[in-house]
Amino acid sequence: MDREVTGGERGAGAVEGAGRTAAGGDRGAATAGVRPLWRNRDFTLLWCGQTLSVLGTRTSAVAVPLLVLGTTGSVRKAGVAGFVATLPYLLFYLPAGALVDRWNRRRVMLWCDAGRAVVLGSVPLALWAGQLTYPHLLLAGFAGGTLYVFFSVAEKAALPALVPDRQLTAALAQEEAKSRGAALAGPPLGGLLYGVSHALPFAADALSYVVSFGALLGVRADLRVRRAAPAARLRTEIADALRWLRGQHFIRVTMVCVALVNLMFQALNLVLIVLAARLGASTATTGAVLGCFGLGGLAGALCAPWLARRVAPRTVAVGATWLWALLLAPMAAVSAPWALAAVATLLAFVGPVWNVVVSGYQYQVVPGHMLGRIKSVVLLVSWGAMPFGQLLGGFLLGLTGPRGAVVALLGLTLGVALLATLAPGVRRAEPALRAAGAAG
Repeated sequence: MDREVTGGERGAGAVEGAGRTAAGGDRGAATAGVRPLWRNRDFTLLWCGQTLSVLGTRTSAVAVPLLVLGTTGSVRKAGVAGFVATLPYLLFYLPAGALVDRWNRRRVMLWCDAGRAVVLGSVPLALWAGQLTYPHLLLAGFAGGTLYVFFSVAEKAALPALVPDRQLTAALAQEEAKSRGAALAGPPLGGLLYGVSHALPFAADALSYVVSFGALLGVRADLRVRRAAPAARLRTEIADALRWLRGQHFIRVTMVCVALVNLMFQALNLVLIVLAARLGASTATTGAVLGCFGLGGLAGALCAPWLARRVAPRTVAVGATWLWALLLAPMAAVSAPWALAAVATLLAFVGPVWNVVVSGYQYQVVPGHMLGRIKSVVLLVSWGAMPFGQLLGGFLLGLTGPRGAVVALLGLTLGVALLATLAPGVRRAEPALRAAGAAG
């Protein structure tokens, strides 16, 4: 699952309207007579640029292991390359949040896009010159991952400045559709381009950042942070964010839930590949099974605004975890690849609903001047578990085989469902987003 967090709910003692003064000024005044979201010029520019950027990222992500395997013949080095590219998630999310809350978020995104265009552009240039080395690829992956961390925090913190409260749910749904659509189209596109030329996926990714940079230049909204007091020391600001989170029980519980669910899904990806092969699936069929995660996620993103108007965040937090567990149960007994594809589609459908409803609640709760820091903590916890998912999947496969691994992952997901059900902070959560609606 490619999900941001996804946690967030109105915690105990939260002040009504907190989080409505994010960077860029007052959003509350725009709740009446709001233009359709597609006519919001700044949001549309950012969304279109990022759609191409995320598609480019998905395209080159497929090419990296293929390139490493093709040039070195080492599975271990391919794994190291993937780990190095995700290592910045663990290292930089906390400081990135505090720094983004000090800086102009538009400027941060522009510098990150420019940097990623240069970094990714160096790979096809080196390939065409016959000079690409394994350390070069590792360095490019680490630099690109670091710039992604800063961009993602700035983008999420800037969203309330671009979209009024009334349209926040619809905007989050479009963000989900962007990610899920890229997950569906990016891998096959990356494989196709790589087959034509090893350099093409990386050149396409670099070009996508140039397009995103140009789109950001057209954004007119003021994305600077409004502070009532001068910025404190970086360590103090991070500590302030952690102290604020301590009292937000729903956010803390859902952060843990998402970290564990992301761990499960990362392991499940590897388990599904092995299980599909055991069921006689070809490599193309196995790719189609994994592609169903993107298909189900896209469908979930399209349905999420309708559900957000009718279902409270606490209901989503509990219901989604139980649905994931219930859908995993038949996977251990399926006897045909098409059945795996059907279960994968349904599993992925639930994720965007969680993201839109529960993450959207965060925007209602988090004070605007602290949004970057809180998002960085949530991203650190939820994404920080992902690098270990493949390790877990490999361990379970070696210990019990693919069906036993599914059963073990089912046990993990049942534990998450029980945590969400029994946690007092979830039961006491208020259904605030239902009032916000999802005007589009």
